[in-house]
Amino acid sequence: MTHRIILFRGMNTGGVRAPVGEQRAMAQAMGLKNPRTLLASGNLVVESDKATATLEADIEAEMERRFGLKVAAMVRTSGQWAALIAANPFAAEAASNPSKVLAMVMKDGIKDGAIEACRALAEGGEAVEGRTGSGGDVLYFWFPNGQGESGIFKKATPRMLGMGTGRNWNTVLKLADMVQV
Repeated sequence: MTHRIILFRGMNTGGVRAPVGEQRAMAQAMGLKNPRTLLASGNLVVESDKATATLEADIEAEMERRFGLKVAAMVRTSGQWAALIAANPFAAEAASNPSKVLAMVMKDGIKDGAIEACRALAEGGEAVEGRTGSGGDVLYFWFPNGQGESGIFKKATPRMLGMGTGRNWNTVLKLADMVQV
């Protein structure tokens, strides 16, 4: 069995709620081993040998069946998570200001033109880079003034970027600890 990090998009925002205890119970009922959660914002870690795409589809279907929630799930193995961390183009910023670096894990790739569109919205030293590789498709953001004040964050949408979910670097590292990366 290998560790799998399951990220839900938009959990505990806009009325999308599934208590973490119930998420763990759902994973257990699905036959996933050692389910555990981080925070209440859509971070579930399990052990499974299912293929990533299969696990994503199974989790999404069960979330809808059990909770009535149509949410996107992005699944990464511990190896993919290690590659995501290693590919961070804002490593120095993440070391000094981890809450201001965001990794957006993409479900079906980064849309063409997304990086350029984000750069056009950037203000106050904000930066964005995209990586495609063994960590999956990831957009990395540097928000020197915080995400809440970001011109990118206020205007970038899934229509512009593609479907994904972001986690600040503190959360990225806590998830890494959970899967022993």
